[in-house]
Amino acid sequence: MIKHKAYKIRLYPNKEQEILINKTFGCTRFVYNYFLDQWNTTYTSTGKGLTYNKCSAMLPALKKEAATIWLKEVDAIALQSSVKDLGDSFRRFFKKQNDRPNFKSKSHDKKSYTTKFTQNNIELLNKKIKLPKLGLVNFRKNKKLNVGGKIIKVTVSKTSANKYFASIVVETETKRLKNTNSTVGIDLGITDFAILSTGEKYDNNKFTSKQEKRLKKEQRKLSKKSEIAKSKHIKLSDSKNYQKQKIVVAKLHEKVANQRYDYLHKLSTTIIKNHDIIVLEDLNVKGMMKNHKLSKSISDVSWSSFVRMLEYKADWYGRVIIKIDRWYPSSQLCSSCDHHDGKKPLNIRKWTCSNCGTIHDRDINAALNIKKEGLRLLNQSLAV
Repeated sequence: MIKHKAYKIRLYPNKEQEILINKTFGCTRFVYNYFLDQWNTTYTSTGKGLTYNKCSAMLPALKKEAATIWLKEVDAIALQSSVKDLGDSFRRFFKKQNDRPNFKSKSHDKKSYTTKFTQNNIELLNKKIKLPKLGLVNFRKNKKLNVGGKIIKVTVSKTSANKYFASIVVETETKRLKNTNSTVGIDLGITDFAILSTGEKYDNNKFTSKQEKRLKKEQRKLSKKSEIAKSKHIKLSDSKNYQKQKIVVAKLHEKVANQRYDYLHKLSTTIIKNHDIIVLEDLNVKGMMKNHKLSKSISDVSWSSFVRMLEYKADWYGRVIIKIDRWYPSSQLCSSCDHHDGKKPLNIRKWTCSNCGTIHDRDINAALNIKKEGLRLLNQSLAV
């Protein structure tokens, strides 16, 4: 099967390349905001917005204007991609898939731009990557990195910790994994991150909680430096002490994110390799985050990221993901006799079925019920 895969690499640009990358961030942001303003103005005056094609046709003239001729200094494809992003945002907005596009802020910590492959303008050469306008940029070679297939596009980004990365999307052949004849139900939790119907439990490593003490300490330092800068009427962007401390805090957050990302990747790959059919609850994570007592814990476990990883890996390797209704009472039913034993508070972790006498571990029982309901839905769809 031909699929798109993304590989992320750490870039080490020289000073000139760093300046040009940051110029490209600024230019793509300007183009996005310029055409968003044009779109809004046109809609206000005519009742109709613009389209991607109309904005794209206006871009060459914008680059020739004396006031914006500096747009020619950066990658033209990156500017075109910025216009495309705006068009896609409006398309999703009209389909009610996201909010109305907003203007991009210069002060936003994470910055990025996307360029596309055309006429060999992007190429991987040992420990260097060739990018439009930038030329050859050094990157950290990972032993596991094996970028095979046709390069489609590259997104260059800069984190709040002032690190540069390139995400390379390639079109590659993926091989279907061998059948295991195994189906698994997964109950996602907070105490244990994932509970499988096989009885396996995967720990919630609480990556944020483990760094919480240090994070609070460094964030207090950041607040103090902010107050000092304001008392001296110095802009935070001009305060060297504030900017240095900001990077310290950003690196801590980045460390937590990387630990969580690595754990989720390894776990999702293990599950995909070992099971043909994976059944999950269709959780309303956004709604659950409104519970202030649990929002911090839910944010730390990153259920959404985990489910997303399972979905695209299943697509790559020929596995099946089934989502059951979020209101299905998986924790209340007996997985042995299907008896509904009534709603139980969260502090009850073990219970005995009043109908058949089976003693249940609450989470494993829920995972078994999730698996059973998933197979029922699968058989129902096959029968139609």
